[in-house]
Amino acid sequence: MTDRKLSLTTVLVCGGLLVTLSMGIRHGFGLFNLPITQTHGWSRETFAFALALQNLMWGASQPITGALADKFGALRIMIIGVALYVAGLIVMGLATSGTAFATGAGVLIGIAQSGTTYSVVYGVIGRVASAEKRVWAMGIAAAAGSFGQFLMIPVEQTLISTMGWQNALFILAFLACFMLPLALTLREPKMVATTTGHHQTIGEATREAFGNRNFQLLTLGYFVCGFQVVFIGVHLAPYLKDRGFTDPKVATVALALIGLFNVFGTYTAGSMGQRMPKRYLLSFIYIARSVVIAGYLLMPLTAASTWVFAALMGFLWLSTVPLTNGIIAQVFGVKYLSMLSGVVFFSHQIGSFLGAWLGGYLFDKTGSYSTVWMIAIALGLMAAVVNLPIREQALVRPQPVGA
Repeated sequence: MTDRKLSLTTVLVCGGLLVTLSMGIRHGFGLFNLPITQTHGWSRETFAFALALQNLMWGASQPITGALADKFGALRIMIIGVALYVAGLIVMGLATSGTAFATGAGVLIGIAQSGTTYSVVYGVIGRVASAEKRVWAMGIAAAAGSFGQFLMIPVEQTLISTMGWQNALFILAFLACFMLPLALTLREPKMVATTTGHHQTIGEATREAFGNRNFQLLTLGYFVCGFQVVFIGVHLAPYLKDRGFTDPKVATVALALIGLFNVFGTYTAGSMGQRMPKRYLLSFIYIARSVVIAGYLLMPLTAASTWVFAALMGFLWLSTVPLTNGIIAQVFGVKYLSMLSGVVFFSHQIGSFLGAWLGGYLFDKTGSYSTVWMIAIALGLMAAVVNLPIREQALVRPQPVGA
Protein backbone atom coordinates (compact mmCIF):
# COMPACT_ATOMS: atom_id res chain seq x y z
CA MET A 1 0.00 0.00 0.00
CA THR A 2 2.06 2.90 -1.25
CA ASP A 3 -0.58 5.50 -0.38
CA ARG A 4 -0.81 4.68 3.32
CA LYS A 5 0.40 7.54 5.49
CA LEU A 6 2.61 6.62 8.44
CA SER A 7 1.77 8.89 11.36
CA LEU A 8 4.32 10.35 13.75
CA THR A 9 2.36 8.95 16.69
CA THR A 10 2.62 5.41 15.28
CA VAL A 11 6.33 5.82 14.69
CA LEU A 12 6.95 7.16 18.20
CA VAL A 13 4.89 4.47 19.95
CA CYS A 14 5.94 1.41 17.95
CA GLY A 15 9.45 2.60 17.18
CA GLY A 16 9.89 3.55 20.82
CA LEU A 17 8.76 0.11 22.02
CA LEU A 18 11.07 -1.56 19.49
CA VAL A 19 14.03 0.42 20.79
CA THR A 20 12.87 -0.26 24.37
CA LEU A 21 13.24 -4.02 23.88
CA SER A 22 16.38 -3.90 21.75
CA MET A 23 18.31 -1.50 23.99
CA GLY A 24 16.83 -2.85 27.21
CA ILE A 25 17.96 -6.43 26.67
CA ARG A 26 21.54 -5.50 25.77
CA HIS A 27 21.82 -3.03 28.64
CA GLY A 28 21.65 -5.91 31.11
CA PHE A 29 24.47 -7.93 29.56
CA GLY A 30 26.89 -6.61 32.18
CA LEU A 31 24.95 -8.61 34.80
CA PHE A 32 25.92 -11.80 32.98
CA ASN A 33 29.65 -11.02 33.22
CA LEU A 34 30.53 -12.79 36.45
CA PRO A 35 28.01 -15.69 36.22
CA ILE A 36 29.18 -16.68 32.74
CA THR A 37 32.92 -16.21 33.29
CA GLN A 38 32.81 -18.12 36.60
CA THR A 39 30.80 -20.98 35.08
CA HIS A 40 33.15 -21.45 32.13
CA GLY A 41 36.36 -20.43 33.87
CA TRP A 42 36.95 -17.61 31.39
CA SER A 43 38.89 -14.43 32.03
CA ARG A 44 37.05 -11.14 32.14
CA GLU A 45 38.77 -10.20 28.92
CA THR A 46 36.98 -13.08 27.15
CA PHE A 47 33.57 -11.74 28.11
CA ALA A 48 34.61 -8.14 27.56
CA PHE A 49 35.95 -8.94 24.09
CA ALA A 50 32.63 -10.50 23.05
CA LEU A 51 30.71 -7.37 24.06
CA ALA A 52 33.40 -5.17 22.55
CA LEU A 53 33.03 -7.10 19.30
CA GLN A 54 29.26 -6.62 19.54
CA ASN A 55 29.71 -2.86 19.59
CA LEU A 56 32.21 -2.96 16.75
CA MET A 57 29.99 -5.14 14.56
CA TRP A 58 27.02 -2.93 15.37
CA GLY A 59 28.96 0.14 14.29
CA ALA A 60 30.51 -1.44 11.18
CA SER A 61 27.17 -2.72 9.90
CA GLN A 62 25.14 0.39 10.78
CA PRO A 63 26.09 2.49 7.70
CA ILE A 64 25.18 -0.47 5.47
CA THR A 65 21.86 -1.24 7.13
CA GLY A 66 21.13 2.48 7.29
CA ALA A 67 21.76 2.90 3.55
CA LEU A 68 19.55 -0.10 2.77
CA ALA A 69 16.80 1.26 5.03
CA ASP A 70 17.00 4.67 3.33
CA LYS A 71 16.75 3.05 -0.10
CA PHE A 72 14.23 0.25 0.46
CA GLY A 73 12.48 1.23 3.68
CA ALA A 74 13.25 0.21 7.25
CA LEU A 75 10.90 -2.79 7.55
CA ARG A 76 13.07 -5.42 5.83
CA ILE A 77 16.12 -4.37 7.81
CA MET A 78 14.18 -4.56 11.09
CA ILE A 79 12.90 -8.08 10.34
CA ILE A 80 16.42 -9.35 9.65
CA GLY A 81 17.62 -7.58 12.79
CA VAL A 82 15.01 -9.28 14.98
CA ALA A 83 15.91 -12.72 13.58
CA LEU A 84 19.61 -12.17 14.24
CA TYR A 85 18.89 -10.85 17.74
CA VAL A 86 16.96 -13.99 18.72
CA ALA A 87 19.62 -16.26 17.21
CA GLY A 88 22.40 -14.40 19.00
CA LEU A 89 20.79 -14.77 22.42
CA ILE A 90 20.31 -18.52 21.86
CA VAL A 91 23.94 -18.94 20.79
CA MET A 92 25.07 -17.03 23.91
CA GLY A 93 23.17 -19.51 26.08
CA LEU A 94 24.53 -22.58 24.28
CA ALA A 95 28.15 -21.45 23.82
CA THR A 96 30.85 -23.43 25.61
CA SER A 97 33.87 -21.63 24.14
CA GLY A 98 34.91 -18.02 23.98
CA THR A 99 34.78 -18.12 20.17
CA ALA A 100 31.20 -19.39 20.09
CA PHE A 101 30.15 -16.88 22.73
CA ALA A 102 31.74 -14.05 20.75
CA THR A 103 29.89 -15.23 17.64
CA GLY A 104 26.52 -14.98 19.39
CA ALA A 105 27.04 -11.98 21.65
CA GLY A 106 29.43 -10.18 19.33
CA VAL A 107 28.69 -10.88 15.68
CA LEU A 108 25.00 -11.84 15.59
CA ILE A 109 23.66 -9.41 18.18
CA GLY A 110 26.03 -6.70 16.98
CA ILE A 111 24.57 -6.82 13.46
CA ALA A 112 21.06 -7.22 14.90
CA GLN A 113 21.42 -3.97 16.84
CA SER A 114 22.07 -2.08 13.61
CA GLY A 115 18.62 -3.05 12.38
CA THR A 116 16.60 -2.62 15.56
CA THR A 117 17.85 0.53 17.28
CA TYR A 118 18.29 4.25 16.89
CA SER A 119 19.71 4.89 13.43
CA VAL A 120 17.05 2.95 11.50
CA VAL A 121 14.18 4.20 13.68
CA TYR A 122 15.53 7.76 13.48
CA GLY A 123 15.55 7.51 9.70
CA VAL A 124 11.81 6.81 9.80
CA ILE A 125 11.26 9.64 12.30
CA GLY A 126 13.27 12.06 10.15
CA ARG A 127 11.12 11.29 7.11
CA VAL A 128 7.82 11.52 9.01
CA ALA A 129 8.37 14.35 11.53
CA SER A 130 8.37 18.01 10.55
CA ALA A 131 11.62 19.93 11.01
CA GLU A 132 10.30 21.81 14.04
CA LYS A 133 9.42 18.54 15.82
CA ARG A 134 12.27 16.33 14.61
CA VAL A 135 14.79 16.61 17.47
CA TRP A 136 11.98 16.45 20.03
CA ALA A 137 10.67 13.26 18.39
CA MET A 138 14.17 11.76 18.41
CA GLY A 139 14.37 12.58 22.11
CA ILE A 140 11.10 10.70 22.67
CA ALA A 141 12.46 7.61 20.89
CA ALA A 142 15.72 7.81 22.83
CA ALA A 143 13.77 8.14 26.07
CA ALA A 144 11.87 4.96 25.15
CA GLY A 145 15.16 3.11 24.75
CA SER A 146 16.24 4.49 28.09
CA PHE A 147 13.06 3.24 29.75
CA GLY A 148 13.87 -0.19 28.34
CA GLN A 149 17.19 -0.07 30.14
CA PHE A 150 15.44 0.79 33.39
CA LEU A 151 12.78 -1.88 32.87
CA MET A 152 15.00 -4.76 31.79
CA ILE A 153 17.76 -4.53 34.41
CA PRO A 154 15.65 -5.85 37.32
CA VAL A 155 13.97 -8.32 34.97
CA GLU A 156 17.29 -9.77 33.85
CA GLN A 157 18.73 -9.87 37.36
CA THR A 158 15.62 -11.69 38.59
CA LEU A 159 15.85 -14.18 35.73
CA ILE A 160 19.52 -14.84 36.45
CA SER A 161 18.89 -15.29 40.19
CA THR A 162 15.83 -17.53 39.86
CA MET A 163 16.30 -19.37 36.55
CA GLY A 164 20.07 -19.33 36.05
CA TRP A 165 21.95 -17.28 33.48
CA GLN A 166 21.48 -19.80 30.65
CA ASN A 167 17.69 -20.01 30.95
CA ALA A 168 17.63 -16.23 31.38
CA LEU A 169 19.16 -15.84 27.93
CA PHE A 170 16.62 -18.20 26.38
CA ILE A 171 13.74 -16.25 27.95
CA LEU A 172 15.23 -13.01 26.63
CA ALA A 173 15.31 -14.60 23.17
CA PHE A 174 11.57 -15.23 23.48
CA LEU A 175 10.97 -11.62 24.56
CA ALA A 176 13.01 -10.38 21.59
CA CYS A 177 10.47 -12.00 19.26
CA PHE A 178 7.97 -9.30 20.26
CA MET A 179 10.04 -6.80 18.27
CA LEU A 180 8.71 -8.36 15.04
CA PRO A 181 5.09 -7.12 15.23
CA LEU A 182 6.39 -3.70 16.25
CA ALA A 183 8.59 -3.58 13.16
CA LEU A 184 5.66 -4.53 10.93
CA THR A 185 3.79 -1.38 11.97
CA LEU A 186 6.67 0.79 10.70
CA ARG A 187 6.31 -0.13 7.02
CA GLU A 188 6.99 3.06 5.07
CA PRO A 189 5.21 4.09 1.87
CA LYS A 190 7.63 3.64 -1.02
CA MET A 191 7.58 7.29 -1.99
CA VAL A 192 8.66 8.31 1.53
CA ALA A 193 11.56 5.90 1.59
CA THR A 194 12.87 6.64 -1.87
CA THR A 195 12.04 10.11 -3.11
CA THR A 196 12.18 12.49 -0.17
CA GLY A 197 14.95 15.09 -0.12
CA HIS A 198 17.67 16.31 -2.44
CA HIS A 199 18.43 14.18 -5.49
CA GLN A 200 21.76 12.72 -4.43
CA THR A 201 23.16 9.26 -4.83
CA ILE A 202 24.41 7.39 -1.78
CA GLY A 203 27.99 7.87 -2.93
CA GLU A 204 27.55 11.61 -3.37
CA ALA A 205 25.98 11.93 0.09
CA THR A 206 28.81 9.98 1.65
CA ARG A 207 31.55 12.01 -0.03
CA GLU A 208 29.81 15.24 0.90
CA ALA A 209 29.60 14.22 4.56
CA PHE A 210 33.17 12.98 4.89
CA GLY A 211 34.46 16.20 3.37
CA ASN A 212 32.45 18.34 5.79
CA ARG A 213 34.26 19.61 8.90
CA ASN A 214 31.09 19.58 11.00
CA PHE A 215 30.58 15.90 10.22
CA GLN A 216 34.20 15.13 11.08
CA LEU A 217 34.00 16.86 14.47
CA LEU A 218 30.66 15.27 15.29
CA THR A 219 32.10 11.85 14.45
CA LEU A 220 35.13 12.40 16.67
CA GLY A 221 33.03 13.50 19.63
CA TYR A 222 30.68 10.53 19.30
CA PHE A 223 33.65 8.17 19.71
CA VAL A 224 33.98 9.41 23.28
CA CYS A 225 30.31 8.81 24.04
CA GLY A 226 30.66 5.15 23.08
CA PHE A 227 33.83 4.64 25.12
CA GLN A 228 32.36 6.06 28.32
CA VAL A 229 28.92 4.47 28.37
CA VAL A 230 29.98 0.97 27.34
CA PHE A 231 32.90 0.83 29.75
CA ILE A 232 30.58 1.73 32.61
CA GLY A 233 27.76 -0.52 31.41
CA VAL A 234 29.98 -3.60 31.08
CA HIS A 235 32.39 -3.13 33.97
CA LEU A 236 30.51 -1.32 36.74
CA ALA A 237 29.14 -4.56 38.25
CA PRO A 238 32.53 -6.34 38.49
CA TYR A 239 34.18 -3.08 39.62
CA LEU A 240 31.80 -2.89 42.57
CA LYS A 241 32.34 -6.53 43.48
CA ASP A 242 36.10 -5.99 43.43
CA ARG A 243 35.62 -3.11 45.86
CA GLY A 244 33.75 -5.30 48.34
CA PHE A 245 30.10 -5.02 47.25
CA THR A 246 29.27 -8.71 46.98
CA ASP A 247 25.51 -8.12 46.96
CA PRO A 248 24.50 -7.77 43.27
CA LYS A 249 21.71 -5.42 44.36
CA VAL A 250 24.07 -2.43 44.39
CA ALA A 251 25.07 -2.89 40.74
CA THR A 252 21.54 -3.85 39.68
CA VAL A 253 20.03 -0.72 41.22
CA ALA A 254 22.83 1.41 39.74
CA LEU A 255 22.26 0.13 36.20
CA ALA A 256 18.51 0.52 36.62
CA LEU A 257 18.98 4.11 37.79
CA ILE A 258 21.08 4.81 34.70
CA GLY A 259 18.18 3.64 32.58
CA LEU A 260 15.57 5.56 34.59
CA PHE A 261 17.38 8.91 34.59
CA ASN A 262 18.33 8.35 30.98
CA VAL A 263 14.62 8.70 30.19
CA PHE A 264 14.59 12.21 31.62
CA GLY A 265 17.97 13.11 30.14
CA THR A 266 17.20 12.10 26.57
CA TYR A 267 13.78 13.76 26.61
CA THR A 268 15.27 16.94 28.06
CA ALA A 269 18.05 16.95 25.47
CA GLY A 270 15.57 16.47 22.65
CA SER A 271 13.37 19.29 23.90
CA MET A 272 16.24 21.70 24.52
CA GLY A 273 17.79 20.80 21.18
CA GLN A 274 14.81 22.35 19.42
CA ARG A 275 15.47 25.72 21.08
CA MET A 276 19.23 25.91 21.79
CA PRO A 277 22.39 25.28 19.75
CA LYS A 278 22.91 21.54 19.91
CA ARG A 279 26.70 21.84 19.83
CA TYR A 280 26.70 23.71 23.14
CA LEU A 281 24.46 21.10 24.72
CA LEU A 282 26.78 18.33 23.51
CA SER A 283 29.84 20.08 24.93
CA PHE A 284 28.10 20.50 28.27
CA ILE A 285 27.12 16.83 28.38
CA TYR A 286 30.66 15.62 27.73
CA ILE A 287 32.33 17.87 30.28
CA ALA A 288 29.62 17.06 32.83
CA ARG A 289 30.32 13.35 32.40
CA SER A 290 34.00 13.88 33.20
CA VAL A 291 33.12 15.88 36.30
CA VAL A 292 30.68 13.21 37.50
CA ILE A 293 33.18 10.38 36.96
CA ALA A 294 35.95 12.29 38.74
CA GLY A 295 33.66 13.06 41.66
CA TYR A 296 32.66 9.40 41.97
CA LEU A 297 36.28 8.28 42.12
CA LEU A 298 37.27 10.96 44.64
CA MET A 299 34.38 10.34 47.04
CA PRO A 300 34.31 7.40 49.50
CA LEU A 301 32.77 4.45 47.67
CA THR A 302 29.39 3.52 49.14
CA ALA A 303 26.12 2.18 47.80
CA ALA A 304 24.64 5.66 48.09
CA SER A 305 27.50 7.34 46.21
CA THR A 306 27.22 4.69 43.49
CA TRP A 307 23.51 5.31 43.07
CA VAL A 308 24.01 9.08 42.93
CA PHE A 309 26.72 8.54 40.33
CA ALA A 310 24.39 6.27 38.34
CA ALA A 311 21.55 8.80 38.44
CA LEU A 312 23.79 11.65 37.26
CA MET A 313 25.43 9.57 34.55
CA GLY A 314 22.03 8.27 33.53
CA PHE A 315 20.80 11.80 32.90
CA LEU A 316 23.80 12.32 30.60
CA TRP A 317 23.88 8.76 29.22
CA LEU A 318 22.21 8.86 25.79
CA SER A 319 21.25 12.51 25.77
CA THR A 320 23.88 12.88 23.04
CA VAL A 321 21.84 10.70 20.66
CA PRO A 322 18.96 13.02 19.66
CA LEU A 323 21.32 16.01 19.55
CA THR A 324 23.87 14.27 17.32
CA ASN A 325 21.25 12.90 14.95
CA GLY A 326 19.44 16.24 15.00
CA ILE A 327 22.57 18.02 13.78
CA ILE A 328 23.01 15.49 10.97
CA ALA A 329 19.40 15.97 9.84
CA GLN A 330 19.68 19.75 10.10
CA VAL A 331 22.93 20.01 8.14
CA PHE A 332 22.51 17.25 5.52
CA GLY A 333 18.75 16.67 5.31
CA VAL A 334 16.80 13.49 5.98
CA LYS A 335 17.02 11.53 2.72
CA TYR A 336 20.07 9.57 3.85
CA LEU A 337 19.66 10.17 7.57
CA SER A 338 19.85 6.49 8.55
CA MET A 339 23.06 5.99 6.58
CA LEU A 340 24.82 9.15 7.74
CA SER A 341 23.76 8.52 11.32
CA GLY A 342 25.18 5.05 10.90
CA VAL A 343 28.53 6.40 9.73
CA VAL A 344 28.81 8.67 12.77
CA PHE A 345 27.60 5.82 14.94
CA PHE A 346 30.43 3.61 13.68
CA SER A 347 32.82 6.01 15.41
CA HIS A 348 30.68 5.70 18.55
CA GLN A 349 31.00 1.93 18.37
CA ILE A 350 34.76 1.97 17.87
CA GLY A 351 34.84 3.87 21.14
CA SER A 352 32.45 1.30 22.61
CA PHE A 353 34.72 -1.54 21.51
CA LEU A 354 37.71 0.07 23.19
CA GLY A 355 35.74 0.90 26.34
CA ALA A 356 34.52 -2.67 26.77
CA TRP A 357 37.73 -4.43 25.71
CA LEU A 358 40.25 -2.12 27.39
CA GLY A 359 38.30 -2.41 30.63
CA GLY A 360 38.82 -6.17 30.68
CA TYR A 361 42.32 -6.13 29.18
CA LEU A 362 43.78 -3.52 31.52
CA PHE A 363 42.07 -5.11 34.52
CA ASP A 364 43.69 -8.46 33.72
CA LYS A 365 47.06 -6.71 33.27
CA THR A 366 46.97 -4.38 36.28
CA GLY A 367 44.29 -5.79 38.58
CA SER A 368 42.49 -2.43 38.55
CA TYR A 369 40.12 -0.30 36.50
CA SER A 370 41.86 2.94 37.50
CA THR A 371 43.60 3.54 34.17
CA VAL A 372 40.41 3.20 32.16
CA TRP A 373 38.54 5.55 34.51
CA MET A 374 41.23 8.17 33.86
CA ILE A 375 41.00 7.65 30.11
CA ALA A 376 37.23 8.16 30.29
CA ILE A 377 37.67 11.48 32.10
CA ALA A 378 40.28 12.77 29.65
CA LEU A 379 38.22 11.80 26.61
CA GLY A 380 35.18 13.62 27.99
CA LEU A 381 37.15 16.85 28.22
CA MET A 382 38.43 16.38 24.68
CA ALA A 383 34.91 15.80 23.31
CA ALA A 384 33.63 18.94 25.03
CA VAL A 385 36.20 21.00 23.09
CA VAL A 386 35.68 19.18 19.78
CA ASN A 387 31.94 19.90 19.60
CA LEU A 388 32.17 23.66 20.11
CA PRO A 389 33.22 24.65 16.53
CA ILE A 390 30.40 22.68 14.86
CA ARG A 391 28.13 24.81 12.65
CA GLU A 392 24.51 23.72 12.48
CA GLN A 393 23.40 25.54 9.31
CA ALA A 394 21.88 23.46 6.52
CA LEU A 395 24.13 22.90 3.52
CA VAL A 396 23.24 24.90 0.42
CA ARG A 397 23.59 22.60 -2.58
CA PRO A 398 23.64 23.83 -6.19
CA GLN A 399 20.54 22.92 -8.16
CA PRO A 400 21.07 20.47 -11.03
CA VAL A 401 21.16 21.98 -14.53
CA GLY A 402 17.63 22.23 -15.87
CA ALA A 403 16.00 21.86 -12.46
